[in-house]
Amino acid sequence: MCPNCEDFARTVVMLGQLALYADTFGADQDFADVVGGALAVSLPEPPAGLFPPGDEPTEGPEYPGEGWTP
Repeated sequence: MCPNCEDFARTVVMLGQLALYADTFGADQDFADVVGGALAVSLPEPPAGLFPPGDEPTEGPEYPGEGWTP
């Protein structure tokens, strides 16, 4: 297994669990926002082979009116 595969998978699972928590009644939205942002930023590079050959997540059309690039 690649060195980052386990970390990537674990972080994605935690993001999913946090999304479920954020949808529950009485959830602390500030907590979900802060932890969700921290988890998203901490994601390691996706493991090799996660995207189909030739599909680069950083390439694609630019959004109208925005100069945003990942």
